[in-house]
Order: sequence, then structure tokens, then C-alpha cells
Amino acid sequence: MATQLDLQEQEQIDALKAFWNQYGNLITWTLTLVLAAFAAWNGWQWYQRDQSLKSSVMHDEVEKASAAGDVDKAARIFADLRERFPRTTFAAQAGLALAKLQIDKGKADEARTTLGWVASSASEDEYRTVALLALAGVDMDAKKYDEALKSLDAAKAPTFAALVADRRGDVLLAQGKKADAVAAYQAAWKAMPATVDYRRLIEAKLTSLGAAPEPAPAGDKP
Repeated sequence: MATQLDLQEQEQIDALKAFWNQYGNLITWTLTLVLAAFAAWNGWQWYQRDQSLKSSVMHDEVEKASAAGDVDKAARIFADLRERFPRTTFAAQAGLALAKLQIDKGKADEARTTLGWVASSASEDEYRTVALLALAGVDMDAKKYDEALKSLDAAKAPTFAALVADRRGDVLLAQGKKADAVAAYQAAWKAMPATVDYRRLIEAKLTSLGAAPEPAPAGDKP
């Protein structure tokens, strides 16, 4: 009996050896690749968390310096943040905060540079569009109307379509292109939800240009 069991065990061992000789290398490499991918994913998650944490701390420092009106300190911290963590959301947010402070301090050229970086480097389309809207405003104030329109042409986030059209109307009106400005304001008014108060300002612009929007038919929701 024992001999029979020994023979069966030996056959199983021989079968296992044959299987391993044929497929062992493939299994080893497959497991290695799976484990390596898992380790890489975990490492990437840790890296992302680490990047986010460090960039958030620097973003907070930019916000504090901006609140204190210290434009030079805010600019220094942002320069470091931009170099170390350029693709983080916090870098884009800090850039917008710094640009606002620079505009408030009359540093239009510096603000243009900061906004240009956000517009070209932010990872989210929404932040790029906000930067382009602000950049168009800076250029419009400097009477650089063509540059302002170019920025608006590049502003693509659907969420801000109404504001982009409204700003385009402002630029065109400043250029003396009344008909084009009216068309832009009309596009902005139609794209802006009726529940948003800003729509009333767009309506006021159209009214001042003799192109007040027609009231909604009776029974329609505002």
C-alpha cells in the first residue's frame, strides 16, 4: 500500500516538474510584471499625494502673502511652486491669486507673465480659461485689443462660454465695433442661465446699445 502511495506521489511530483519546466518561466515573468505594476501604481499614488500635500502648503503661503499685500514674497513662493510642482492644481490656483495681486498693485506686465504661464501650463481647461479671461482684461486695459481677442479665442472651457462671449463684447465695443459687440453680448446673454444675476448686466449692456433682448413669451420659464 505504501508503495502504491509512493508511486502516486512520485507521478504527481513528476507531472508538476514537467508543468513547471514548460510554464514556470512564463508564470514567473507574469507574476513579476503584475507585482511590478502594482508597486508602481502604489508608488504613483504616494507620489501624487506627496506632490499634492507639498504644493498645497506652498499655495497657502502664496495666499497668505497675497492677503498681506506682499507681492514680492508671493511671487518668490509661486516661482518655487511653479518650478517644483507645475502640473498641480495648487500651482494654477496660486498663479491666479498672484496675478490678481499683481494687477491690484499696478504690475500689469508681471500679471501678464503669470497669467500666461497658467494659461499654457495649467492641467485643467477651466483654470486655463480663467487665466485667459483675466489676460484678455489686462490686454484690453492696455488697449491691446488684438491680443485680448486672441486670448479669448483660446479660452475653450464650455463652463465659461458666456463669460468669454461677454468679455469679447467688451473688447469689440472698445474697438468701436458696435454690431460685432452686440452679437457677442447676445451670445453671452443666451448662454448665461437666467438664474444667474450677471445676466442682468449683459442685458443692461445690450439695452444701452439699443438691442435689448426680447422678453420671454408668456408662460415660458425665465
